[in-house]
Amino acid sequence: MGILIGVVGPHDLVDDVAATCEEQPGVSTLRLDYDHESQAPTIVEAHAGAVEGWLFTGIVPHMLAHEADVLTRPAAFVDYSGATLLSALVRLQHQGHDVTRLSIDTLSSADVTATFAEAGLPTDELRVLPWRSGLTSQSATAFHRRGGEHAVITCLSSVHEALRDKLPVLRLAPSVHSVRVALRQLMLSAEGQAQEDAQIALGLIELDGEEGLLREATALGGTLAAFRGGTHLLVTTRGPLHDATGGFSCLPMLSRLAAYSRVVRAGFGLGRSAAEAESLARRALARARRIGDVAAVLSLRADTDVVLESVAAPPASETNLPVLARRVGLSVATLERLLEARATAGDQPLTTREIAERLAVQQRTARRMLHRLELAGLAERTGNLTSGSSGRPLTLYRLTL
Repeated sequence: MGILIGVVGPHDLVDDVAATCEEQPGVSTLRLDYDHESQAPTIVEAHAGAVEGWLFTGIVPHMLAHEADVLTRPAAFVDYSGATLLSALVRLQHQGHDVTRLSIDTLSSADVTATFAEAGLPTDELRVLPWRSGLTSQSATAFHRRGGEHAVITCLSSVHEALRDKLPVLRLAPSVHSVRVALRQLMLSAEGQAQEDAQIALGLIELDGEEGLLREATALGGTLAAFRGGTHLLVTTRGPLHDATGGFSCLPMLSRLAAYSRVVRAGFGLGRSAAEAESLARRALARARRIGDVAAVLSLRADTDVVLESVAAPPASETNLPVLARRVGLSVATLERLLEARATAGDQPLTTREIAERLAVQQRTARRMLHRLELAGLAERTGNLTSGSSGRPLTLYRLTL
C-alpha cells in the first residue's frame, strides 16, 4: 500500500528531501517548493486534497501552515537540532570561525544548549532567537545584524539571502538521518490516521419528524435505518464524522434538523467494532437526553464524552467557560487553571507531567483531560519527550483553548 506525501520547502531543499523519502518502499512525493516561507500555507491549501501527509523541510513552513489552520492531513517537519546543528558547527570551525560565538535563529534555546553540551562547548556567548509566532525573516535578519562579529546559523533561506554578502552565514540543511526520522514519524501518524478514519461510527438519533434526516445521513457518507422505539440508526466511519463535525466540536445538522422537529437528540459512538460503537452511542444518547430537547453527544472509549454544539465554537477570546466546560466534561475551575498554565507557558508546549503538576492531579488524569481537550480542538499534540526513565515518553501538548 503506497502513500503520497507533499514535500514543502525552498527550491534547493525540496528535491533532496523528496529523494530521501522515495527511498522508502511505497512512498511517492509531490514536490512543492516556494520562493519565500510565507507561501507555505497557500501551497498546502491548494494541494490539500492531493496528498495523504505533509513533510516540511523545516519547522518554519510547518508552523506557518499550522497557524493558518490549513493542515487537514498528518504533518511532520525535519528537525535541525542535534546532528544537523553539530554538522554545521564542524563546517564553521573548518572555515576558521569561532563556534563559541554564534548567532542562531529558529532553534529553541534548550536544543542549542543541549547540542553544545554534547560537544563540550561553552554557551556563554551564544545568541539564540527561537521560533515564535509572528517571527518574520526581517526581524530575524535584524537580530543577526545586532550580533556584530558573530557568525550566523540560520534555518531561513530568506535570511541567508539577506546576510550572505554582509556576515559569515551558514544555512542549515536537513541531514539524511533527520529526514528519515521525520518521515518515520509522519508515516506512523498517517497510518494511525488511516486506522482511526476507518473506525466504525454509529449514531442513534431520535426526533419527532424525519424531514431532512436522510439528506443529513447522506452528507455524512452513511446509511440510515430504523432502530427501535422510533430511534434511527446512522452508520458511518470516523473520517466523515470528523470532517462534518469540525474535528468533533460542532454538529451543524443539529440546528438544521431542529428547524423541522421540536426534539432532535443524537448520540454518536466511535468504536473498533459495531458492538462497541453501539454501546457508546447508547451512552451518548442518554447524556443528550439529560441535556435537553436539542442536543448531540459523542462518546469515545476511556469514558470520554464530547458535547457537540449545533454551530461552530466562537474564537477562544469569546468563549464562555461554562459552555466550554459542559462541552468537554471538565469543571470551570479546571479550565481556569489550564488557562493559567497556558499563559505561563506562552507558546511553548507542556508535557503531561507538567500539566499534572500544575493541576495537582495524577498524570493519568491529566492525560484524560488533555485527550478530551484535543478531541474538542482545544489542545494539540506537538510531539513526545523522553522522560529519562524506562516509563512511557511524555506527550507534549499545546493548549489552544
